Amino acid sequence: MIPVLLVVAVVGCWTAVYLIDLVLKSSVYFKDSYEDWLEHNGLSISPFHIKWQTAVFNRAFYSWRRKKARMLYQWFNFGMVFGVIAMFSSFFILGKTLMQTLAQMMTDSPSSSYTSSLSSSSSPLSSSSTSSSPSSSIHREQVLQVVVPGINLPINQVAYFFTAVLISGVIHEIGHGMAAIREQVRFNGFGIFLFTIYPGAFVDLFTTHLQLISPVQQLRIFCAGIWHNFTLALLGILALVLLPVIFLPLYYAGVGVLITEVAEDSPAIGPRGLFVGDLITYLQDCPVTNVQDWNECLDNIASKPQIGYCISTSTLQQLSIPVRAYKRLDGSIECCNNHSLTDVCFSYRNNLNKRLHGCLPARKAVEATKVCRTNKDCKKGSTASFCIVPSLEIHTRLMKVKHSSQIDTLYIGHPLHLHYMVSVTSFIPRFNFLSIDLPVIVETFVKYLISLSGALAIGNAVPCFALDGQWILNSFLDATLASVIGDNDVKDLIGFFILLGGTVLLAANVTLGLWMVAA
Repeated sequence: MIPVLLVVAVVGCWTAVYLIDLVLKSSVYFKDSYEDWLEHNGLSISPFHIKWQTAVFNRAFYSWRRKKARMLYQWFNFGMVFGVIAMFSSFFILGKTLMQTLAQMMTDSPSSSYTSSLSSSSSPLSSSSTSSSPSSSIHREQVLQVVVPGINLPINQVAYFFTAVLISGVIHEIGHGMAAIREQVRFNGFGIFLFTIYPGAFVDLFTTHLQLISPVQQLRIFCAGIWHNFTLALLGILALVLLPVIFLPLYYAGVGVLITEVAEDSPAIGPRGLFVGDLITYLQDCPVTNVQDWNECLDNIASKPQIGYCISTSTLQQLSIPVRAYKRLDGSIECCNNHSLTDVCFSYRNNLNKRLHGCLPARKAVEATKVCRTNKDCKKGSTASFCIVPSLEIHTRLMKVKHSSQIDTLYIGHPLHLHYMVSVTSFIPRFNFLSIDLPVIVETFVKYLISLSGALAIGNAVPCFALDGQWILNSFLDATLASVIGDNDVKDLIGFFILLGGTVLLAANVTLGLWMVAA
């Protein structure tokens, strides 16, 4: 749930800002000078809302239009085509997301996952992006997901979230502004605002000029914002792919994953556990060269039956502790003392194919042995061997984690706990003075930027009241149906029903998404 202290701090700060603003505006001595100061600096303050507007960048925008007029014309033509395609595609995307949410409501218990946001300021939707969190084999991937900071957005990643929201919003509005200037619509200024805790951006255009230009010109302006967001997302993906090359002089990759953080309550902590700075190269018999390998290996280990270990008959007889076996509640067999921290119950089949159990010291039983599935995997040479398989509770696995320390870590627990409890990176510093966190910070921010800018492109394209999609739809209908349908009332009615459908579909996604998060 949202931390109470955070809510109190936000409400307290806004209350203080509003009271100070109210006192200064009511003061006989400060009223005139304070209001002049606000006007001079382009500031506007209201409850839970601060807006700043400036004309400082106007000259730069107009200069860019004069120098790159032809290029901008082609650029925004591409944006217009993309915007129209995105508007109609948004129905399919929202419909698919709604079906996925309904299916999850009927089959699974609601779960939260790490994602991002929609709109140039504060929409609760976000697009999915690849991260080092559990992959699609564990959590159902959705194109759009509802995100609530403090609930399914970790508090320690809020800075990434809001920074990416602001940058995505600024790029979105710059697109509108540049297109408007290109179409000779008067550009009054650019601004940034803060609504509660969500930052955003806006451009101030002369409405009369906007209404006088042709529908195609209007389309270029209205589509420019989502076009710029789509472009930003593509550039983010390119940067993500090129990160190993960008960091090559300072960091190398492809030899394993480096641990950057281990949660304090993680079961992987211990004298022979995992530590920050360890380089992991294998999980069981699964080679790990990067974060993707790490995620895939954990997913495979979680989804497949527990792997076994080859052990010679003589070693088995020597290590086995005679105890009485019994069934756990889930049907698995336990044959060791519940309080033992070193012994594990193993099952195996003898030469008569009879299943037997033995309590063995885990480290001695599995170290320096090859992995197996059956006894046939262990038949090598004249030495008689068995394939012993840990007898653990359902979903629990015993894993050998090979890392830079001399002794392998033996981990017993759910493999997905390592997804959440251990943070890793593919980048290893070449020099000791380099931070192991820098590539993680850059990579995480780029992923947020891709997710949020992509969400802004998809979400604002929806033909919904008050979003860019509304104006894109109106201009598109004016450009295509004006000559076909002479009656404007019929054209407006068609537009109204499309807008109504888009609004209902978006509202249904947001409502059900919020319900899933709350539940």
